[in-house]
Amino acid sequence: MRDLTDINTRSWTVATAPGRLPVLGHAVPLRRAPLEFLTSLSQHGDLVRLDLGRHPAYMVCHKDLVSQVLRDPRTFDWGGPFYEKTKLLMGNTLGNCPYRDHRRMRRLVQPSFRLSRIASYSKVMHDELAAEMDTWRPGGTVELNDTLHAVTARVGAKVLMSTDIAGDAVEQILSCLPIVMDGMYRRVVAPWAGLYRLPTPGNRRFEAARTQLRDLVHGIIAEYRRAGVDHGDLMSGLLSAHDEESDTALTDVEVHDMVMNFLAAATETTATALCWALYELDRNRECERRLHAEADRLAGTDDLSTLTYTRQVINETLRLYPPGWMMTRIVSEDTSLAGHPLPAGTILVYSSYALQRDPRMFPDADRFDPDRWLSDRAAEVPPGAMIPFGSGSRKCIGDNFAMMETVLSLTQIAARWSLRLVPGTKVRAEPRALVAMGPLPMVTHPRRATTRQEAA
Repeated sequence: MRDLTDINTRSWTVATAPGRLPVLGHAVPLRRAPLEFLTSLSQHGDLVRLDLGRHPAYMVCHKDLVSQVLRDPRTFDWGGPFYEKTKLLMGNTLGNCPYRDHRRMRRLVQPSFRLSRIASYSKVMHDELAAEMDTWRPGGTVELNDTLHAVTARVGAKVLMSTDIAGDAVEQILSCLPIVMDGMYRRVVAPWAGLYRLPTPGNRRFEAARTQLRDLVHGIIAEYRRAGVDHGDLMSGLLSAHDEESDTALTDVEVHDMVMNFLAAATETTATALCWALYELDRNRECERRLHAEADRLAGTDDLSTLTYTRQVINETLRLYPPGWMMTRIVSEDTSLAGHPLPAGTILVYSSYALQRDPRMFPDADRFDPDRWLSDRAAEVPPGAMIPFGSGSRKCIGDNFAMMETVLSLTQIAARWSLRLVPGTKVRAEPRALVAMGPLPMVTHPRRATTRQEAA
């Protein structure tokens, strides 16, 4: 038995979550208000038992326990209900593979996400967003959530594969992806498998889109193999990867799964973060003023190191609305955590959303405050309290890509437009695959600074 907690120097609190119902366990509060429910559990203990129907699980609430889980991916392996459903889209890929497969796959994929290669993608990001903003009109209304998801999906597809080879397939992929993403989410939050075997219109649409998406990507992979040319895109990097330690390359199935993983993550993470950032900037006009001043001062830059306030805004956005609101792990062997025995097969849950809104870690935790990421204040944030992309060996491999696209895109928008929420619009956090939101209609107001630049 392996025990990662130092119970000799720390006293942990283990409790059971309130509100348990017979048979249903804690399914009702998890269904009705999952963000609020998970965030409340740290009040009851450091490790809190949940009953998910017949299956017991434990919510890991304390940052040090979360860190210990993430530092030992062999004992606390990738898995659980959420990851099983992601296989519908991603198969067995870097984002959801078990420990036994992860090291080899990480070594193979890592070169495609080096900073030098990622930097070469910035022009695609700029051009796609610029083309979208060129369609905006002063005083017009843009449904920003759908718009930015469409932009980031196009960016992801063009970064991933050359249109010289993929051609019209890119547009077909982009039309199928939202259908599959929505269907996958529905299966995650309402995992009654029998419902999704019924021949309903929604199920048929999901299966048809999933099949078409799979066939399109496999066809593109085959065409790349035949061409044998490095196009400088992500697909070329994946196909040419070779792991010297195992003397293996990625199979076509593994490349397909990585493509699906990347497209889903590249679309959702950046678009959602941008939406939340622009929503919070509308509510916090002084923050918006400072962002605009930086965008005007550094117009046209692609040097992220100079965009200090923009990065603070994004960090604060990711703190309040992190990509993974609930993550699960599976205990692979009998162990203990917080001095509590956990048999193999136990489900562990942790929430970066709950952790990053803990007032013990972040004073005035629910307030949008980019200045908490000034160097002196950021140094006071306890280690392990801020993990929007995870940590340890399984930290998201695309974190630098996501940060670059989000920071550059926010600067690009700020240089040209002020965005105001349509009066009366209700915006609330919706826990889906990410901490998402519903429609975000915003009125577009051109910036005076942009007008002066264009007049010159």
